[in-house]
Amino acid sequence: MSEQDHSQFSSEQLSEVDSHIDDLLLQMTLSEKVGQMSQCSGAGGFLPNELVEDIQGGKVGSVINEVSLDVVNEMQRIAVEESRLGIPLLIGRDVIHGFKTIFPIPLGLAASWSPGVVKLGAKISAMESASVGVNWTFAPMIDISRDPRWGRVAESLGEDPYLCSELGKAMITGFQGDSLSAPGAIAACAKHFAGYGAAESGRDYNTVNLSEHELRNVYLPPFKAAAQTGVATFMSAFNELNGVPASGNEWLMKQVLREEWGYDGFVVSDWESIKQLTIHGFCEDEKMAAFEAINAGIDMEMVSRSYQQHLEALIDEGKLELAQIDIMVRRILTLKYKLGLFDNPFTDPKKLPALLNPSHLLAAKEAAIKSCVLLKNSEHKLPLDKHQLQSIAVIGPLADDGYEQLGTWIFDGEAEHSTSCLAALRDYVGSEIEIKFAQGLETSRSEQQAGFDEAVNLVHESDLVLMFLGEESILSGEAHCRSNINLPGAQEQLIETVAATGKSIVLVVMAGRPLTLTNVIDKVDAVLYAWHPGTMGGPAITELLFGIKAPSGKLPISFPRVVGQIPLYYSQKHTGKPATDESFVHMKDIPQRAQQTSLGMAATHLDTHFTPLFPFGFGLSYSECHYRDIEVSHTAIAMGGTVTITAQVSNVGKRECEEVVQLYVRDLVANVTRPVKELKGFQRISLMAGESQMVSFSLHTDDVAFYDRNMVLKAEPGLFDVWIGGDSDTRLRSQFSIKGDDM
Repeated sequence: MSEQDHSQFSSEQLSEVDSHIDDLLLQMTLSEKVGQMSQCSGAGGFLPNELVEDIQGGKVGSVINEVSLDVVNEMQRIAVEESRLGIPLLIGRDVIHGFKTIFPIPLGLAASWSPGVVKLGAKISAMESASVGVNWTFAPMIDISRDPRWGRVAESLGEDPYLCSELGKAMITGFQGDSLSAPGAIAACAKHFAGYGAAESGRDYNTVNLSEHELRNVYLPPFKAAAQTGVATFMSAFNELNGVPASGNEWLMKQVLREEWGYDGFVVSDWESIKQLTIHGFCEDEKMAAFEAINAGIDMEMVSRSYQQHLEALIDEGKLELAQIDIMVRRILTLKYKLGLFDNPFTDPKKLPALLNPSHLLAAKEAAIKSCVLLKNSEHKLPLDKHQLQSIAVIGPLADDGYEQLGTWIFDGEAEHSTSCLAALRDYVGSEIEIKFAQGLETSRSEQQAGFDEAVNLVHESDLVLMFLGEESILSGEAHCRSNINLPGAQEQLIETVAATGKSIVLVVMAGRPLTLTNVIDKVDAVLYAWHPGTMGGPAITELLFGIKAPSGKLPISFPRVVGQIPLYYSQKHTGKPATDESFVHMKDIPQRAQQTSLGMAATHLDTHFTPLFPFGFGLSYSECHYRDIEVSHTAIAMGGTVTITAQVSNVGKRECEEVVQLYVRDLVANVTRPVKELKGFQRISLMAGESQMVSFSLHTDDVAFYDRNMVLKAEPGLFDVWIGGDSDTRLRSQFSIKGDDM
């Protein structure tokens, strides 16, 4: 067990739990054991006779997607009073970024670079969902995501292993609390194990081929951090990984997860992913799929019935051993004990805070404020001064749509509880400023330009234009991938038409992924990237636009200039011919019939610059921070030692600001090539206008360890570059070295 798991029970209690589980296992028939390993889907508000009979017969260990409190309590009553052994149920639900109070999408939460914000959001989500009987969520999704075409990038925490690990741990502790049995705590699930975010072409469920180096150094660290934090469960991924589907991948589940990391929670498959082993071409039928999944170590099957239909035969035929099944059932029963379900499986919502209460809404607003990223602010167009404005034209299909701002994966969020941007703007300015509204386009995908004339007429009559554009929520999320990630529909044409009026434009983008903004970035004066900000998106954005609060979000993922740059991420490798401003040649500058060898030779494209439009970690504020005087405490440290890196951060602007200070490192020469930069620390600080602060980071040699060519995790002696700055493009650099035994 992890330290967190041990802390929940005393040694005496652990012994008692183990004893109860031993007694149960001795009494259970094989059919009842398989039942504990089976999760079925609820009917959405009623209880079918078939499900009642299955619960009575001990054929169900968990139910997913039932959030009617009466139905959940009745299912638990049947399980504990009418089944032979009285084992309660796990009730699962995708509570991804809120239950009724919806927070920004996870990618937006990652833009806060605030573990505290993420933890509080998860805690509130847990309490609200627990009030209807949910005790298990399928979050956090900690797949490293470097392809914004992928729909599930919205559900991710971005492109960087360190940031993803830190925020993933915060989300887990928010969901699970100090004790899983505490009121309002629910079990978390680390998903999708593993490599799911690297699906070819950004197409969901697609093939994944990753070297073991890339897996261990980039894609697995957030999962290892989750295991060490005590996450209750893991979920296997849909994808195949180097030819072996994750739900049948013995190396991944047994060697890495169990043997190397010592994880003892249980693993659930993704939706029908065991059955899909046959579709992959990995198994000839579902019986073989059940065998491969058990052999790999998948403890519970989600929705499909391969275990129910075939495990008993596999045991009878000697292909599987009962001892394997007992180990898996023990893991499931242990979680039910940790959740306190054997003591009280029923839910009394009076013991938990009310849904959508003022404190929850305030937390959602603060999360949205910290998640928004200011990408452009020419001539300090923002913040707006309402005393200098008489009229504002609000244009765009997302300005007054409370549903779309909630984002993807919000089964239980409701538009009527969402405050739109238009409503919040009107509430804030009252009668002081005339707000004129035109959608311009019916939806974000609309190609029809019939509404352009109305929009332009309002723009001519107004002092300023606020445009609310982006993606509808349905355009991101599972299976909602895009090959072109420009603003969809005729939105670019709408911007061009409005820009032709000569009026100042502030663009607010609400989207589930980074969009390629190259075609429009020069046509607007300011860009606030709000992701899908959730229930309180309108008030949060309004407070940012008018300077009640200042933007402080930073990008958790690089923004490409064009889709052809993908995958594009800051921690790339140097290559033997790195792209530089000196080596880069654009195709328009190449003379006709030029000789190949006469041109710059570098790892880049001819038709776009090699840098992103906006780099990882980037985000402006209404003030400006300068970095200087970087120092290292020691120019050389021994293996096992620690170096402290400091720099002075000064707010040279005229407003108070929050800044996310970031630490980056490069190992210059190593056993295998290392990235040009790697994030190794960050701090969110507040600075008054004119204030300076020394910021320090401690870096242990273990923090620069990596898996070498022999798959050994270790730090190596040598020289390291180190940077402190406000984004991954920071140039404020120093150096230190790690001494080897012979130095």
